Amino acid sequence: MTVKSSRMLDRQGLIELDEGDDVRDSPRFNTDIAPTKASERTWSRWNIAALWVGMSICVPTYTLGGVLTAYFGLSVGEALLAILLANVIVLIPLTLNAFPGTKFGIPFPVVLRSSFGILGSNVPCLIRALVGCGWFGIQTMFGGLAIHLLLSAIFPPWQALGGVGEVIGFFVFGAMNLYVVIRGAESIKWLETLAAPLLLAVGVGLMFWAWPHMSMTELLAQPPSRPEGAPVYGYFFAGLTAMVGFWATLSLNIPDFSRFAKSQKDQIVGQIIGLPLTMFFFAALGVVMTAASASLVGRTIADPVNLIGMIDNPFWVGVAMILIIIATLSTNTAANIVSPTNDFQNVAPKLVDHPRGVLITGLVGVLLMGYDLLQKAGVITSGVTLESLYSNWLLGYSSLLGPIAGIMAVDYFLIKRQSLDVPSLYQDNKAYPAINAAGFIAFGVPVLLTLVALTTGTMAWFYDYGWFTGSALGAMTYYVASLILSPAQQTVPIATADME
Repeated sequence: MTVKSSRMLDRQGLIELDEGDDVRDSPRFNTDIAPTKASERTWSRWNIAALWVGMSICVPTYTLGGVLTAYFGLSVGEALLAILLANVIVLIPLTLNAFPGTKFGIPFPVVLRSSFGILGSNVPCLIRALVGCGWFGIQTMFGGLAIHLLLSAIFPPWQALGGVGEVIGFFVFGAMNLYVVIRGAESIKWLETLAAPLLLAVGVGLMFWAWPHMSMTELLAQPPSRPEGAPVYGYFFAGLTAMVGFWATLSLNIPDFSRFAKSQKDQIVGQIIGLPLTMFFFAALGVVMTAASASLVGRTIADPVNLIGMIDNPFWVGVAMILIIIATLSTNTAANIVSPTNDFQNVAPKLVDHPRGVLITGLVGVLLMGYDLLQKAGVITSGVTLESLYSNWLLGYSSLLGPIAGIMAVDYFLIKRQSLDVPSLYQDNKAYPAINAAGFIAFGVPVLLTLVALTTGTMAWFYDYGWFTGSALGAMTYYVASLILSPAQQTVPIATADME
């Protein structure tokens, strides 16, 4: 029997892989991380926009204003401006890094094989996967609390379980998330499209509920918590970096979703519609609700789940908790499970398929949250606050992920000039090396400088503005290293589908 060779077909600007035995039999291939067919690219701009609405409306977004005012020394107005500006900025790597996914139908780990090497891609993949698993655990904790409060409203004796009830809710909610993702991309698309208008309506309703109980003028007039007379720019740009870091993960693995987009225009317009204003609105809602909480329930509460749980009406508490569960589910499935699932498959595609990747993601997420689960169950005590966790983690991982975003964009647009040899991305010893030295040099330099800044106290600005410094330095270093170390890129032949 003759072995059929794979080839790339141009279907009206969307490149489709006609898989042959050379790719199907490769240890770097399985059907779950294979390029999508042109017929599978069905997500319109509204589906992409709904994806971002569903991911943006979540408890962590609600708390961002409080994080910026309490831990970054910004006023309320400065905090809201930083959130809006950060999400406009992050649109740049999001749209750029979405391009190869849309054109070639390939997921994030396979895109990385071009810049880091067939085997080397596992390093940035696992870094991204670990962050995703961590966020999966945090969001699942919020969802578990909502389930606990819902069951307490429906069945009052449940409330006596306290933290144990929250732990049970954690595992129930986690199982719901894993089930949705195991069912595949169409299940996520359906959930996000259904949830988006509902979540926006709930946000508007909560704003109207809270608005009469606070004064926006007084809120905006509150002095910032930074030292009096201190220049604003240092605090503002540190907060801006943290807010860009909020979606630093998705700016990498956006090909996991753009591979289902109908066109480049759909992915660009959908992201512009769905991300900046939704993030700004829900963060502003968090600021307003927190300010109004003293009048609503008698004390200031920054967590919407606990705030709504204090309403003295079991019916409305139950309705609100169901909506929070939907909101957290729509965020968690898309933002925190899809990428780690693909990343774990990239390590050993023939051994780890989609369901196994999902289960590994869930297991790692539970292990990362083990300390908090033991705390909820009353086994241990801790004084770590959620806001301090956000402020430190957002800065830390944005410094780590920034270089990867810059490397990906430069590799695709400047080095490969939007031309990828897709069959070779799924095979060893073809057009791409096992390990691309240029990628690791470009990643290692900014990471090394970040470690120097952290351990010596010098160049603190490099860490404080980590996403910007890391992505810029990583991009420039990769461009220079690629010109020195890599051979000239060859034109990749693409057949016209109509000629078949």
